[in-house]
Amino acid sequence: MITAWDCFHFATLELVRSTPIKQRLVCAYRRHLAELSEEMLPGEVRESFGQMVRSLRGVQPLRGEDPVAASVRKMSNQEADECAALIVDMFGRMCRAQLGSVRTTGPTTVMRLTADLGTDLGETEYQIPALIAAN
Repeated sequence: MITAWDCFHFATLELVRSTPIKQRLVCAYRRHLAELSEEMLPGEVRESFGQMVRSLRGVQPLRGEDPVAASVRKMSNQEADECAALIVDMFGRMCRAQLGSVRTTGPTTVMRLTADLGTDLGETEYQIPALIAAN
């Protein structure tokens, strides 16, 4: 089952491709975010999500295009950048909310990794939260 978190994760990955920003924005929304509803999202991002949807579906399309293509076509590159940044920001807030819920529901397990750096510094210990290490 794909979650809202997964959809935002994939949309964010779509936004870092090397194609023009408007193309990336359309693809990220159509492929990963269009099927989401505000009810599927945590409260922290619902208002921003609604704002993003309105900006991506607010222009009346010409013949042969959909509202997303029309809306993005009308955007400046700066507006497209801001919309893409909003998607990444929402994903970040969802990650923080998810991490916060893990921390509040019980003790956070920490994995300890030891790496031999092959230098005179000896071994270095790294702590990785279990939420990240599990992926």
